[in-house]
Amino acid sequence: MTLLLAALSRKLGDKEPVDGFSFKKIRNRYLLDPDESGERAYKLLLSKTDRTTLNALVSQDELPNAFSRRVSDNFSMFELWLGQDEVAVTEICQGLAKLMIVDVALSREYDNPQLIFESMNSTGKELSQADLIRNFVLMGLEPKLQTRLYENYWRRMEEGFGQEAYASHFDGFMRHYLTVVTGAIPRLDDVYDAYKSYSHEQITLGREIEDLVCEVWEFSRYYSALVLSQEKDPQLAIGFKDLRELKVDVAYPFLLEVYRDYTKEVLTSNEVLDIVRLVEAYVFRRAICAVPTNSLNKTFATFTKELKKDRYLESVQAHFLNMKSYRRFPRDEEFIARMQDRDLYNFRSRTYWLRKFENFGRKERVQVDDYTIEHIMPQNEKLPISWQSALGPDWAAVQERWLHTLGNLTLTGYNSEYSDKSFLDKRDMKGGFSDSPLRVNQGLGQLTDWNESTIKKRAERMAEQAATVWAAPNLTADILETYQVPASADNEYDIDDHPHLRGGKIRELFDQFRREVQALDPCVSEQFLKLYVAYKAETNFADVVPQAKALRISINIEPYELTDPRKLAVDVTGVGRWGNGNTEVKLSDPADLAYVVGLVRQALDRQLSASDAE
Repeated sequence: MTLLLAALSRKLGDKEPVDGFSFKKIRNRYLLDPDESGERAYKLLLSKTDRTTLNALVSQDELPNAFSRRVSDNFSMFELWLGQDEVAVTEICQGLAKLMIVDVALSREYDNPQLIFESMNSTGKELSQADLIRNFVLMGLEPKLQTRLYENYWRRMEEGFGQEAYASHFDGFMRHYLTVVTGAIPRLDDVYDAYKSYSHEQITLGREIEDLVCEVWEFSRYYSALVLSQEKDPQLAIGFKDLRELKVDVAYPFLLEVYRDYTKEVLTSNEVLDIVRLVEAYVFRRAICAVPTNSLNKTFATFTKELKKDRYLESVQAHFLNMKSYRRFPRDEEFIARMQDRDLYNFRSRTYWLRKFENFGRKERVQVDDYTIEHIMPQNEKLPISWQSALGPDWAAVQERWLHTLGNLTLTGYNSEYSDKSFLDKRDMKGGFSDSPLRVNQGLGQLTDWNESTIKKRAERMAEQAATVWAAPNLTADILETYQVPASADNEYDIDDHPHLRGGKIRELFDQFRREVQALDPCVSEQFLKLYVAYKAETNFADVVPQAKALRISINIEPYELTDPRKLAVDVTGVGRWGNGNTEVKLSDPADLAYVVGLVRQALDRQLSASDAE
């Protein structure tokens, strides 16, 4: 309202369309107190981040160097609107004349200001998690303590983020921070509730509110280094930039803890950079190999639980190598094969991977943004006759198969000049492949043909190089063995420990069932326990209790979530049973095998598709 009144006073000047609304009267009644000086002259004072900007606008002074963009932009918007409609100016004055302000005083002894703060805005635009958390932390404190905590920590955090980043990044930052300190991943719109629970728990354990505010501020500095380009170490800054370009937000909880350990000198900067490169290679290789991403949040949220911090880097490498199935770190063979045939032109991070290729091992980095991606074999649907002849009678199939793949893509500053020219023209023209200083064009100047064979050879060479650019961990078998989880007592059982599986029709039925279930997905593992046989991906999705005449199968899915038109499954919620899940089905007839495996598949699919995303 102060911004609107300030803009309105400038618009009106000496005019007074409504009694009491002129430049002088608005300023003296609503904006300034003419009997005071300094800050006491202003009717409204904001927090320090915005105060000097608002004061300058009200006083019609020049804006400070570090002005508040939000305050300035909103004032400019009011000025724009008022300048567009003269009739509206009078209507606004009439509306303001009817405005009533209610002043509600709270009693510290009886009122909870935070609950009132939350409920006041419940019917309007939702408050940001940042607003809610800041007021939860500071509101209700004694004024001196509130001021000290704000000045020493919260304001420094706001300044560290910067005006725009604070508004856009704070909620995401708090989610990553809470994941680190609690081990659980809150939904983005539940961050405030998660923080309240965490702070209440910590205060119950004896921590002071200042400790908690300081902790948030410290993690905000780690986040600013990782995400907001504030890292001072030049090599780490490049590593963090690569992660941002690859969009690996899911790894931030793990990397925040790594960075905290770095600030405590548990790790060197070189070790942090090695870990960053491993995270980068892990995410990129999985993207190239089309490994489902829905497990990544949980993978990184729990990563540090597997580490040995006296052997930090080695244990990170070992954990990456020990993850199996859909959590796996794709090995060189898989990565090299997929790198050659993957559509990399339409890959979401194509500028990223070309930049990495070009700059790997360089001290003088090439700005890839100055170049465009070139298809050596053109991407026109109807190739010129020269290209059809060069590619052979199957030219259309060759183009469809290899057009957007590694072997046919490169960088150039002469994309428009190349157009659909023949390979030899592209090679020999000014700025052509023979004249290119770029590494990704090495070897092209020595070729006389461009066809399926040469595309495949270049792809093979570059894919081998990619395995070095995005290198996998390299540990000896002896070292890796020390990180293997020792076998538990549960793993000492086998099929012979189940009397009903030692032969006969139930054993035959069980063998058929296990083959079908293990074929559902490569991630499925089988474990013989004392009383049942477990099938698991992330966790158990089906458990089989062998009986004399049937297999009693516990399916780890709620009955109401199961599609079961034949009604074979039963709800065993609250009933004591061996196995996991509230759904149970009995299998005794081989004719029902396919149908029962279909029920089991639903529990597996639900587990694999359960995303940790917001």
